[in-house]
Amino acid sequence: MACRRSHGPAWTAPGRRGPYARGMSDVYVLRRSRLRERCAAHGSAARAVLVTRPANIRYLSGSAAPGAALLLAPDGRDTLVVPAAPADTGPPAVAASGLYVQGSTAEAEDGAMTAAALAARGGADSLAVEEHDLTVARHRALSAAVPGLTLTALTCTVEQQRLVKGEEEIAALRIAAEITDQALGELLESILVGRTERHLALELERRLIDHGAEGPAFATSVAAGAHSGLAGHLPTDRRVEEGDFLSVRLGARYRGYRCQIARTFVIGTAPAAWQIDLYELVFAAQRAGREALLPGTPCRDVDRATRQVLDACGHGEALGPATGHGVGLEMGEDPRLAPGAMSKLDDRVPVTVEPGVHLPGRGGVRIDDTLVVRPAADGGPELLTITTKELLAL
Repeated sequence: MACRRSHGPAWTAPGRRGPYARGMSDVYVLRRSRLRERCAAHGSAARAVLVTRPANIRYLSGSAAPGAALLLAPDGRDTLVVPAAPADTGPPAVAASGLYVQGSTAEAEDGAMTAAALAARGGADSLAVEEHDLTVARHRALSAAVPGLTLTALTCTVEQQRLVKGEEEIAALRIAAEITDQALGELLESILVGRTERHLALELERRLIDHGAEGPAFATSVAAGAHSGLAGHLPTDRRVEEGDFLSVRLGARYRGYRCQIARTFVIGTAPAAWQIDLYELVFAAQRAGREALLPGTPCRDVDRATRQVLDACGHGEALGPATGHGVGLEMGEDPRLAPGAMSKLDDRVPVTVEPGVHLPGRGGVRIDDTLVVRPAADGGPELLTITTKELLAL
């Protein structure tokens, strides 16, 4: 079979048109309008906003240009400043989303400096900047470049706006998950014994791109034998052997949006009793966390539901500091599903649930999924990564 999936539609070509592909220009305009309103509520009418964090620029403009900066001016003129081309590009162009696009004033100049100068010339009296993104040196350079502007903190306003996803964003996440499931399913149909962790990881990343991904969402992890179950394991030249646990963690990046999946398999023979017991324990913990994903649930309660299953068998500490985290244009977004988390889940927030247990010298199990929080009336959490969680002997 082409792909081992527990349920759901067959994978389709990511080039299809869908909710994500229609009306995105209007979506970016609306996002910037909402940001401007939120900023105006906490600042003067002559306050400009400078966005420099790449994921935030992509969220507000659709642009993934390296080194870009986005300026929201008080007069409603939004300008994307991109690195200067070697030749003069002429006057600013206007993108379909109503966004002006302008090159930096000098090839080596930081786009943020050009944007700040535009704000000053446009009559702004203050400039809100993403201090959490700027280095100290860059912040000082901005202050020196526009001494007439007061620099204020934008804090994490854009990240907070990004937390609840629109349906067009969830559509992109679904396609990223479909690509990931397809790549993993194809790998499971191949011969694994004798191949190295590193070789398998490279093959998975190639398959992601072959199926339409921009690239991997993060560094792919393949862990065999005693390495299996380790979080964030970097693939080595260790070869897959009969009787190994093999844990694989990967994700696709599609139109900037990232997903995550991890599965664990047994190689060659029927699993040993200890492997079955450990797998069933991690599976039960993961299921408890998934079932807790409802709007209004405290994030710490999701962690508790997962952790207490492992605690009951003496493996609570193996879970690490968190059960999962938000995903979107970045891995590790808010919310954080951790014991100390103070926030609550919202509808349409995509998160991971990713418990694992590693037994030193023997190996272990990881099971990760990406899901979207949905109310019970809508069927509860939407599972995006649907490769089977049955313990397979490959």
